[in-house]
Amino acid sequence: MRKITIAIDGLASSGKSTLAKHLAEELQYKYIDSGAFYRAVTVYLNENDIDWNNNTELEKALHKIHIDFDYDLILCKENLLLNGKHIESAIREIHISDLVSYVSAVPEVRKFVVSRLQPYGYEKGIVMDGRDIGTIVFPYAELKIYMTADEKVRTGRRYKEMKQKGVEVSEHQVTDNLSGRDLIDSTRRMSPLKRADDAVVIDNTNMTERKQFKYVLALAQSIITGV
Repeated sequence: MRKITIAIDGLASSGKSTLAKHLAEELQYKYIDSGAFYRAVTVYLNENDIDWNNNTELEKALHKIHIDFDYDLILCKENLLLNGKHIESAIREIHISDLVSYVSAVPEVRKFVVSRLQPYGYEKGIVMDGRDIGTIVFPYAELKIYMTADEKVRTGRRYKEMKQKGVEVSEHQVTDNLSGRDLIDSTRRMSPLKRADDAVVIDNTNMTERKQFKYVLALAQSIITGV
């Protein structure tokens, strides 16, 4: 059966990862969270006190960063390693969330991460979510989705997710984090967050996960089968 590339972009906590994971599971595709790569870089720079505004210092640090990514199709779970160390918990901490948009706005960091992400699309059969997947990473993707939702709804989703993971955070912190990330991502000079011209826009403020999933799955299957 024909395999395609599915690119999902959108605002923070608009449900990109949830949709992407469900699609990958249903289609038996690989799922990759591009944001995890930027978070991995942020963790490394933060832990090693690297000044990402110092190009010389940053370039040296990027050469020392090795990110491994594997997706378990059986368990439907991604495994991210930074220089051989599992960092799934570390990349979701609130202080990393507060820093990642600043780090990912640095052109050298974006070039580094994009160069690591693009090879995953060579064999197709992939679902990737992020901020510039349909515009920069996979501009040739057969299906592009752009997701959005009301900020209050997105805040509630992220707060619930973080509390379930045992992260101590207030709703106010989550709201500030989301609004700040959206502003930085949308206004950065290189690869800003924006909708690809050929992307299908989904506002899921009042849409259930199930309804959204069925709609996008139907789009994907239509492209795959050519019907």
